[in-house]
Amino acid sequence: MDSLHLNHEDDIHGIAGKVIRPGHQGYDSARAVWNAMIDRRPGVIVQCQNTEDVISAVNHARAKDLPISIRGGGHNVAGHAVCDDGVMIDLSGMRSVTVDPEKRIALVDGGALWRDVDVASQAHGLATPGGLISDTGVAGLTLSGGIGWLRAKHGLSIDNLVAANVVTADGSLVRASAEENSDLLWALKGGGGNFGVVTQFEFALHPIGPEVMFAAPVYAVDDGPAPIRAWRDLMKKHGDLVGSLCEFSTAGGEDFPQEMWGKKVYTLACVYNGDAADGETLLQPLRELDNIVVDFSGRMTYCDLQQIFDTLMPAGEFRCYWKARYLSDLSDEMIDLAMNNALTAPSDASISSLWNFGGATTNVAANATAFGDRSMGWMYSLDSVWSDPKDDASNIAWSRDGWDAAAPFGHKGRAYLNFPGHGEDGDALTRASFGENFARLVEIKTKYDPQNRFCFNQNIRPQS
Repeated sequence: MDSLHLNHEDDIHGIAGKVIRPGHQGYDSARAVWNAMIDRRPGVIVQCQNTEDVISAVNHARAKDLPISIRGGGHNVAGHAVCDDGVMIDLSGMRSVTVDPEKRIALVDGGALWRDVDVASQAHGLATPGGLISDTGVAGLTLSGGIGWLRAKHGLSIDNLVAANVVTADGSLVRASAEENSDLLWALKGGGGNFGVVTQFEFALHPIGPEVMFAAPVYAVDDGPAPIRAWRDLMKKHGDLVGSLCEFSTAGGEDFPQEMWGKKVYTLACVYNGDAADGETLLQPLRELDNIVVDFSGRMTYCDLQQIFDTLMPAGEFRCYWKARYLSDLSDEMIDLAMNNALTAPSDASISSLWNFGGATTNVAANATAFGDRSMGWMYSLDSVWSDPKDDASNIAWSRDGWDAAAPFGHKGRAYLNFPGHGEDGDALTRASFGENFARLVEIKTKYDPQNRFCFNQNIRPQS
């Protein structure tokens, strides 16, 4: 039955998209998101096709005094896209990307995925920093920072956000830019989905590719940390040129020697933020260390690079729990801790990573964006990925235990809010992560969303 033709005294009229309620055909598929653990039941799902649909959905929520969740790509590990009982605004039907190659600007709809942006911008030899998985939503990744391969030269996703069109809690469509509602633009740069529904992003673009250099030598955990230490030292020297992470995983499949299947390995994954030939020369030493298992390095197109990790996390197939902590330094002790944690992962699908920061990522004042302090040099993430619900407790415990163990190496108690576990650390972690910016964020939240209509996020509560 077509949900648009059902009669409800509180129905939402004039919607170009679909309005889906519990019991309607397609309801279960409409509420499903990337993390198979998320099983929430919105009171109504509005699959928007345009900004007018978004405004109607927000006005409905306000009239009925209902909370709102926002689905962009549906990739957030905590499932913030889906609420119980409230209004779920689904932007997945709004994926247009328009590129102005002369101005080097991309206009990106709120439901677009990063692959949409990559394909459209690379048609003109341009790009903007996105994530590491191409089916990640632009909105969720950007609004909490956005850490990608191009961070060394071009910073985080938020550092390239020029303007945004936002539907606020009173149903108004406002533009946030340096000239208009600049406080809102500041808050969107790291403050998450607390302030409204972003229906369009405007990003600065930069000349990239089409060919880039990707280095990815793989070493066995059992052979020790020497290659990681060499990688760390190279990143300290060239962090303004290379976006990189050391990723721990389990070897398997035809790409690995059969004798390594089931064993723990780490990949020194590096992307040179410039000419591919220069990058190949600079990164060559990482490919010549002792006892290399296999080397996935090579020059490739930027779009291929952006999709290279997609197969690790197929949508809807796995249960997931991720945590991440910023680090002040990457000491030998922290490297040893990460290696030992990798050996104890209860699922072979799980990964953990040490991320480098430098260059354009760190050259931003703490109060310039809501994201806050940029003096962290590194990050440690733990991504539990598994299939069987009976294994929930052990896999969640692995990520949390590793995250807790890394606390002595942490940077001011801050965490990357795109990897929030299931959001259970709540207000304390949110306050610590925003630091001195938190008070200003509360003021802006109170201005644009005084009833806390947008509360399915790392929530910033408005003043009473």
